[in-house]
Amino acid sequence: MENEVILSKILEIGEGMLISGGEVNRVEDSITRLCTAYHMRNINVFTITASIVVTVTDEKGQVISQTRRIQNYRTDFTKLERYNALSRELCAIPQDADYMTRRLQEIREEKMYTNRQDILAYVLVSATFSVFFGGGAMDAVAAAMVGVLLYYMVGMTRKLEMNYIVSNLLCSFCGGSAAVLLFKLGIAQSVDKVIIGNIMLLIPGISLTNAIRDMISGDIMSGSSRLCEAILIAIAISLGFTITLLV
Repeated sequence: MENEVILSKILEIGEGMLISGGEVNRVEDSITRLCTAYHMRNINVFTITASIVVTVTDEKGQVISQTRRIQNYRTDFTKLERYNALSRELCAIPQDADYMTRRLQEIREEKMYTNRQDILAYVLVSATFSVFFGGGAMDAVAAAMVGVLLYYMVGMTRKLEMNYIVSNLLCSFCGGSAAVLLFKLGIAQSVDKVIIGNIMLLIPGISLTNAIRDMISGDIMSGSSRLCEAILIAIAISLGFTITLLV
């Protein structure tokens, strides 16, 4: 029973890494190392973007198999670093299940930035990219205003646990509509420059990067899955903004 609980906690670490933006190869390597540290043998780890499956043999010769279904992603490199640090710590000095549970709970509940800091990041990214691509000062102001709207829209879709494609389509449509409205009100000088600043908040750059890294590492299935996901999200984003402009 103890080994089953330990394996469950190891899977939670792998799940947290995958959800936070870790590539498949990193997740499989961390789970393998953790299982080895806890004296498990015949370790078989299979990870794709939607699932993690682990089968091991414990010290008593009992075969244990567990799986995790990955439903949602939320890129957070701070949490990814915390999971990595916990993995290295447990590999060096294995701890009991209670310690692992407590540390995992701390990582899940930890919030590095306040809502104001997150909003400020959205504002700066939107305004900066709007100017970078040729927008004026008023375009930057308008992009910053839309960026605040997108912050709350993204937060709402995450709370509702909406499908990534649908949520990005909805966010891009609302962002595009707000950009057009600000242009009509005379705040923005160019709808295109405002929209291009806001698109950068939604672009699935991490998914695309991890897809390429997975395929280079030999995880063709996971890489292809991530690549398809990134392409579909990009299509949803472009479709949302396009519908706004057409309407």
